[in-house]
Amino acid sequence: MGGAGLVKFSIVIPAYNEEGSIAETVAALVSRLEAEPIYYEIVVVNDSSKDRTEAIVLALAEANPRIVCITNPGPNGFGFAVRAGLEAFTGDAVAIVMADLSDHPDDVVAYYRLLEQGYDCAFGSRFMAGGAVIDYPRTKLIMNRLVNWAIRVLFGHSYNDTTNAFKAYRREVIDNVQPLLSHHFNLTVEIPLKAIVRGHSYAITPIRWTNRQSGESKLKLPEMGSRYAYIVLMIFLEHHLSRGDYRRPGASPKDRRWRAGQPGVRPQEYADDGR
Repeated sequence: MGGAGLVKFSIVIPAYNEEGSIAETVAALVSRLEAEPIYYEIVVVNDSSKDRTEAIVLALAEANPRIVCITNPGPNGFGFAVRAGLEAFTGDAVAIVMADLSDHPDDVVAYYRLLEQGYDCAFGSRFMAGGAVIDYPRTKLIMNRLVNWAIRVLFGHSYNDTTNAFKAYRREVIDNVQPLLSHHFNLTVEIPLKAIVRGHSYAITPIRWTNRQSGESKLKLPEMGSRYAYIVLMIFLEHHLSRGDYRRPGASPKDRRWRAGQPGVRPQEYADDGR
């Protein structure tokens, strides 16, 4: 059991046509969480996959009752799938993890340790000292850096990896950022930006990201630009015009609580190899 009110840690994994990686992703998470040990559940959201993703996860769930397979009731899309998982999880905190092995299980544990210390949110950065990206497509990397720079300028904070979906939150944060509006990958900025402007504390730890080895990326940059802009501008207006109506109870309007936390407990060789 964790400290600071943490007992059960939920992992939400949206999955669409991930038969080539979902079993390995879930197995790696189970192995790492049970090694700590951390009391967990893994909620895989099947987003109307056309391959064997659902059958694979159902088989895993039959062997391990802490694994749950649910179906996104629709409409389909990354944002809807994550939102379905956030409605279904039963833990005291939740991490959103990708199904393609891009997020490292050690970093899931690091997030848990930061939440355990009392932070409301645990954010990772692939672009701070100790972080790493492996085989990141160049065009996406350039766009990522530009978008994150623009977000930092607009919101005046120092966090440089807002757009990454892989983050963790206490349940009260998920409750406070409702209603969620994003249908697609723009959900990756809606949740953390709402959490920040509504006064929740967060810590940042370096993380490692590895490009998928199986399947296809679901993020289509030409389709997402205006959707990201809409969500970012909506939250920017909330931040400056709402007079704190949506802030966390007890948060001061001047309470800029962004803090960089130390990495959680991670294998020594991971810390030593610069990643």
